Amino acid sequence: MGISFRTTGAGRAETVREAIEAYPDVSPFVILKTDVMRRSLRYTERALSKLDKSIHQYQQRVLIGSNGAEGADVPVSLQLRDGTSIIIMPNLHAANPYTVDEIDGKLFLTDQGRIVEEVEYWYKPDYYDKFTSSGTPMWQVASARPQRIDIDPNSHCYFWDGGGGCKFCNINANSTRSRKERNMAVRLKAQDVYETVREALKQPGLLTNIKMSSGSILSGQEILDDEVELYIEMLQAAGANFKHKKFPSTIVASAFSEKQLARLYDETGLMTYTSDIEVLNERLFSWICPGKHRLIGYPEWKRRIVQAVDIFGRGNVSSGIVGGVELAKPHGFQSEEEALAVVLEEAEDLASRGVSVVHTVFVPMPGSAFHNQTAPSLDYYVKLSTGLSTLRKKYQLNIDMDNYRKCGNHPDTDLDRIDEGSYRHVLSAG
Repeated sequence: MGISFRTTGAGRAETVREAIEAYPDVSPFVILKTDVMRRSLRYTERALSKLDKSIHQYQQRVLIGSNGAEGADVPVSLQLRDGTSIIIMPNLHAANPYTVDEIDGKLFLTDQGRIVEEVEYWYKPDYYDKFTSSGTPMWQVASARPQRIDIDPNSHCYFWDGGGGCKFCNINANSTRSRKERNMAVRLKAQDVYETVREALKQPGLLTNIKMSSGSILSGQEILDDEVELYIEMLQAAGANFKHKKFPSTIVASAFSEKQLARLYDETGLMTYTSDIEVLNERLFSWICPGKHRLIGYPEWKRRIVQAVDIFGRGNVSSGIVGGVELAKPHGFQSEEEALAVVLEEAEDLASRGVSVVHTVFVPMPGSAFHNQTAPSLDYYVKLSTGLSTLRKKYQLNIDMDNYRKCGNHPDTDLDRIDEGSYRHVLSAG
């Protein structure tokens, strides 16, 4: 497929410093972001004392991951000097985490006591401290990214019922905890969505995109019909705030049929569509995503994503994978080289048909079946990110709906904004 990785020195890059030296054309900020996500982090008491709840984000409605470290109020994200976001909650069980510390009045990422890079906490938008007419805090309706709001209408995934949940995911465990600790509803109300979007639009420069995502709903005359109905209701509620029918929006949803996709496009303002296939291999899909395998299957899930291109257009359809989960034990690939070759081959097949593939970093999360797994090497992630970004350039696919300001969760899409050779060793020397 023609994708090559230029490295210097011998062996595999294991540390951030080694990776920066081995891959001079890759942003060091993206390399650092990736390593923090794969290793996790913790906060010192000094760092948490710099969290100002009047201006910083510390609360979110989160589907997958965590709303905090065992109930503690912690920042929802870090931001690096170039605008790169690191979206991760502390994992108290991580073996070798980074540390966020306050030194001489500033916040720094540190590694084994050595300063790595200065960071900032995300600021919260104006609407976060307001309430809907039903009394729901607006931060529970729409979480904020730098230039996007995330609305997650339903936080229960019905693939989990009967043991069919994806093994890397903790959506239902996290949802149960959120209801107990933070009194969050499983389902949002359309009126709350309308009012929150209306309020968010009042802040100049805040909003360039609206994303919606939910746990899969399998019921209906046709499987997933009720999930489609929920998205239509919520998108219409959000869209009522705009003058024109179509507005900058995306959903991250199940693999819908052509009929269902046509309804979403025709009856709402939806402009882009994402359906996460999670792992780009049929054998591993059946093991890691048993519910999706049993009820839809890998070939059909993939076919439906490709079919969406006919409705939304090239570059307006994407599929997410959990980068690194393909190496999970005991059934995953035995080597990183084999895994990378298979994943990029499948990703190229999708890209050639107009579907962009984006990856998150596999984080073994509490509440998931894979909580004791280990993420692959930093070197693997640099190659995966570079490979996926290169495929988008090769097939001229735009990923604007998932760029670093609208999402910030994908190292590969962070790379799409960077010209090769434009970055050098700019991280703090320590």
